[in-house]
Amino acid sequence: MRVALFLLTNLAVILVASVVFSLLGIGGFITAQGIDYYSLLAFAVIFGFTGSIISLLISKRMALFGTGARIIVNPSNKTEQWLLSTVERLARVAGIGTPDVAIYEGPPNAFATGAFKNSALVGVSTGLLAGMKEDEVEAVLAHEVAHIANGDMVTMTLIQGVVNTFVIFFARVVGFFVDKFLSRDSESKLGAGYFLTVIAFEIAFGILASMIVAWFSRRREFRADAGSVQLMGARQPMINALRRLGNLESGELPKNMATVGINSKSSFFALFRTHPPIEKRIAALQNLNP
Repeated sequence: MRVALFLLTNLAVILVASVVFSLLGIGGFITAQGIDYYSLLAFAVIFGFTGSIISLLISKRMALFGTGARIIVNPSNKTEQWLLSTVERLARVAGIGTPDVAIYEGPPNAFATGAFKNSALVGVSTGLLAGMKEDEVEAVLAHEVAHIANGDMVTMTLIQGVVNTFVIFFARVVGFFVDKFLSRDSESKLGAGYFLTVIAFEIAFGILASMIVAWFSRRREFRADAGSVQLMGARQPMINALRRLGNLESGELPKNMATVGINSKSSFFALFRTHPPIEKRIAALQNLNP
């Protein structure tokens, strides 16, 4: 859920910025001699990282909005009190500040997000709390705390910034040559073919770039699973939690947050999956050195 939200927010920022800059004529990288590739690269870097950084900075707010989660401020029952104390203890062991803890209505799932390790957010669904034993829920919470401690969202932001840079750069290069082919015009003024091609290829290249982000997301899930084992001092709770998730109807997080959940349903293409198959995650834990 977290990753899908991150990706869609990032793509929206890039597309809106692209349209605005095109209308205002910002980005002086097209000259009478052709493309000034150095200026274009600088433009792509600045605005490529702007989209991913904005997505990161608003990730907590978007996660709360996307799930309808409620941050626990004053615990109203034993479950909420247990959640707060458990996350606080796991965060202390992980060496990070205690994240905000939120609950939302929905099928079994959980997520962690936030721009900074010491002011992050952990969310858990009512379905997960009702469908798992206490030590299994703790293992899931440890998994999410491990994501925060590993700095996964920051790393994802950097990766997204890099791929955004290439998307913006190559979309404009393709747009320039398509426009020149269609207009047969040697002047530096760009026509409609350029703007339409840039938008189309930003979407197309953005889809390809999302495969890279999804690959990283799958890799970090294995690492967070191992982090849960380290924080709890035992592997069986996380294995049991994954097995139970495999038997439960795992809840879909909003598309823009898919990569930040504990589990996600298989996408149509394996390359777009944000989480490895549960059986592979269990096998990796079973082969993990104590």
